[in-house]
Amino acid sequence: MIEMRHVRVTFNAGTPLENPALRGIDLDIPAGQFLTVIGGNGAGKSTLLNALSGEINVSAGRISFDGQDVTRWPVAQRARWVARVFQDPLAGTCAELTIEENLALAAARGQWRSLRPALTAAARATFRDSLARLGLGLENRLQDRMSLLSGGQRQALSLLMATLQPMKILLLDEHTAALDPKTAAFVLELTRRIVAERQLTALMVTHSLRHALDVGTRTLMLHQGRIVLDIAGAERARLDVPDLLRLFEVAQGEPVTDDELLLG
Repeated sequence: MIEMRHVRVTFNAGTPLENPALRGIDLDIPAGQFLTVIGGNGAGKSTLLNALSGEINVSAGRISFDGQDVTRWPVAQRARWVARVFQDPLAGTCAELTIEENLALAAARGQWRSLRPALTAAARATFRDSLARLGLGLENRLQDRMSLLSGGQRQALSLLMATLQPMKILLLDEHTAALDPKTAAFVLELTRRIVAERQLTALMVTHSLRHALDVGTRTLMLHQGRIVLDIAGAERARLDVPDLLRLFEVAQGEPVTDDELLLG
């Protein structure tokens, strides 16, 4: 489904500030697979997601979705394939618009725009049905401004908005890191459910080694722009957090502090 071949991203190339963020990534992800991605600060995790979403241009290499070369496609063109949820609950929604207005914008992602009304009775019915499945009571608050919601409610809505339109790839950039543990657990469970129901191909960047092993079916570890560990199946199932931490220390060549990766 996703194929990356010799993908390199170098910032400020040819200058004293040159920074190679991805150094020849080769990666194959079959349709419907859910990957977790870990790595220390500056390992290239967000750059990997940016390269897939089209937020940045790769310096070399090729990216394909279902055999279609999308390497030079901009974000808008990839929107039919890719959706993304960010770490900051405020980043994925517009605070001054209502819930239904935010959902209407999300429903139009990747489509041609026209002057026809976005908020029809049919659209509102669809929004209510989708919101009811969150179990947060938001289906009765369509006209509330987004700014009135908690961070957890906004992140749940961001996840819903990202998957309103047909798409195949979901990118999750530490999307529970800013939430309290109870809310993070709710959003993670919601994520699992949506990915399974929609049969999405998903990549979730996380700093939590616990989440890296408990969520999804495959785990990648990045270090200095390279994939240094790729585990799935029985090999992954045998690992616990201390095992993954030791592997991480081996990859980095030095002990990892609690500030760099969350164990829980």
